[in-house]
This record gives sequence, structure tokens and C-alpha cells, in this order.
Amino acid sequence: MAPTRAVIMGAAGRDFHNFNCLFRDNPEYEVVAFTATQIPDIEGRTYPSALAGELYPEGVPIHPEEDLESIVREQAVDEVWFSYSDVPFDYVMDKASRVVGWGAHFGVCSATKTMLPSTKPVIAITAVRTGVGKSQTSRYISRLLRQLGKKVVSVRHPMPYGDLSKQICQRFANYEDLDRHDCTIEEREEYEPHIDNGFVVYAGIDYEKILREAEKEADLILWDGGNNDTPFYRPDLYITLLDPHRPGHELSYYPGQTNFLLADMLIVNKVQTAKPEDLKTVLDNCEAFNPRATVVQCRSAIVVDEPELIRGKRALVVEDGPTLTHGGMSYGAGWFAAQNSGAVEIVDPVPYAVGSIKDTYEAYPNSRQVLPAMGYGEDQIRELEATINAVDADVVVEGTPIDLGRILKANKPVANVRYELEELEPGAIERAVRGVAETETS
Repeated sequence: MAPTRAVIMGAAGRDFHNFNCLFRDNPEYEVVAFTATQIPDIEGRTYPSALAGELYPEGVPIHPEEDLESIVREQAVDEVWFSYSDVPFDYVMDKASRVVGWGAHFGVCSATKTMLPSTKPVIAITAVRTGVGKSQTSRYISRLLRQLGKKVVSVRHPMPYGDLSKQICQRFANYEDLDRHDCTIEEREEYEPHIDNGFVVYAGIDYEKILREAEKEADLILWDGGNNDTPFYRPDLYITLLDPHRPGHELSYYPGQTNFLLADMLIVNKVQTAKPEDLKTVLDNCEAFNPRATVVQCRSAIVVDEPELIRGKRALVVEDGPTLTHGGMSYGAGWFAAQNSGAVEIVDPVPYAVGSIKDTYEAYPNSRQVLPAMGYGEDQIRELEATINAVDADVVVEGTPIDLGRILKANKPVANVRYELEELEPGAIERAVRGVAETETS
């Protein structure tokens, strides 16, 4: 029989992993294309033969998602597999309805059947939405493991936005590694905090190869998730973060609800800035839908290195880009830092936006009171720099996880903001982590 003809809908991450796990060496399928969305300029490439395997000597083309209907109709596609994250349920079903109407089957891949087993214990950090605090939680747990005498290696959810053939397996131990791999701002936001804390980070595309390399130098593997995607590795401790600023999203976003239901531990973060009634909604949902999980309430402690730069000044707030775009938030740690440090005004950056930054505001109007730190390539980084320098403000309040000064030059003082996880009642996270570490020892 002829192989089933399939398309994988993605955003340069989960789509490639699903292909590698389920389709790459499967002669019953022929993947005719990937489609790409969410991230700028990731279509028009080819998933190279070095990654695609012997069944795909020419690789697999990557088309814009806008071309999906024509691909399905013109290439007699049998099945379409949805493979990206942090989208509301009605969005997924809208795509499903269209695909079914065009004549193909529509599906989503199993979370557990795409989790690779490790020879080392795995702790997974996931979330129900982007921007809940996965990175600060990963740093917190890494430090706990170090105190227990364990060597932890972080493996980050993929962000292969450049030359795919050069991003198969990447190791980051210092800033020179970031420069050598031409990392985007979005990649640096995830890797730099680990490097600053003395930890090695792996990322790339082939997560089987990445896992085997990481196992060579780690006592434990820490899965540092992206968006609200499920882990690529089978966890011994499954941690999911929830956001009381977005109550109910734990039950209405794909695949965040899967993380919510599978978690061994649920961390409700940012409780110090949430409305009490919203916090109660999230806690009630934890009890109703995953009563077996340990629930831990945490604050995201915001620290400004030089608050005197902000006090009495007109501030431009720069926030983590994905929190505002994929995550749908209107503010982040920078906004709270500016308010708490006594800024007299948070300046509207929209009139000063140039190029793709202006396009970002049109696509994500929720972000209009702050500046998303978009930087998916050198051109966009320069447009971000031009926007920052054009804004009529006294100070830049930088709420991103990195020091933007390493990759762009601002014409006004910059106040850096840091945020770290703090348990309201310390001990629960350490007990869970210690249980995994002691199992590894025994």
C-alpha cells in the first residue's frame, strides 16, 4: 500500500520532535511538508536530510501555514498533525474543522509517546501558559540540586530559528557559545540565566542525540520547557506552573491542560500580585482536576538593581517578548518594577516603533503599553534598538531575563530587573527534588 501522506503543522520546535519520534523512520508515512507559524521568518527553509533520515534524501520543505489548504488539496494529503503550543482550544478546533473540510484527517500527537526515556533521572519544568515563570523555577531547582552535590544539566525546549543543519545538537556553557551559535534574543533569554548560574544548557533539534550527550556529564537532567508544551523526556518529577493572573487558562489552552493534568507538583506562581478571587479560582481547579498533585504557592520576587534610576523618571518598560506574544500578557516584571520603584510615567512606546516592532503591535495589541523585546534575527534586533532609542523617556526598565546591553546599545540609562522564585512556605519543592536526587544516588 502507498504510504499515508501527512503534513505537520508547527512552529520550529515540537513539530520537528514529533517528526523525529513518530515519522522519520516510519515507511507507512510520507511527510510531504511542515508548515510554520508564530515565529517570524521560519518558513521557506527545508528540514535537512541529515535530520530527516534515509526516507527523505531531499529533506522536507517548510511552508507558511497560510499555504496549508493548497498543500492539502494539491498534494492529496491524508492526515494533518497539529504540533505547536500555547493556543486556545477554539483555535485548535478551528484548524481541525478547516482541515477536515478540505478532506484530510486532523490529529494531535500523544504527549507520553513522544517522551524519550533517559538513563538519568529527569525533572521537567512545564507550564499552562507562556510567561508563568518556568525559567526562574529551573534556576531555583538547579541551585537546590547543586546544594545536594548533584551535577545538573539543563535541556531547553527547541528554538531552531536559523540554519537547521547547524543546530542539531548545541551546548552552551559561556557567552562565547551564544555568539558562536548566533543566538537570537529569545534564545539568549533562556540560556543566559543558566550560564550566569554556572550551569550547562543543551538545545537544538535532535533531542535523542541531545539527551545522550547531556547524560554524559549530568547526574540529573532538568527539562526546561518552552511555551506550555509537554516535555520531550519522560520525567521522574513533573512540575507544572500556573498563573493566577490568567485564571482558568489551565483548562482552556493546548497543550497546557495536559501539563496540568499530568503534573506531580503544581506551582501557583506570582501570588503576591494576583487578585485573591483569581488565585482562589486556580487553587480550586487544582483540587478539582489534579487532586493527587502537591500544590505549592510561590511569589515571583522582583528586584531592581538600581531603583534610583527609575524613581521620579519617565520610564520605557521592555518586557520578555514571548510572554506578551504567545503568552498574551499585557505586562510583566518590568512593569511592576517601574511602578514599585516610583516611575512618574510609563511611556507609550507604540508611536516610536519601527519595522517589525510596529508589526508586532498590530499582531499583539495586548502588548501596547510596553515594548516586547523581539529579536528573532539581526535585523529585528536593530529595529528593537532603534525603537528603544527613539522613545522619549528618561530610563529603560529592562524586564527581560538577560542584559540587552550585550547585544544592543541604548541611548539612555538602563535599570535591570531580576525575578526569582520564592516559596510562601519553603520546603515542598526541596523535598520533591531531594526525593529524585536520593533515588538517583541509591
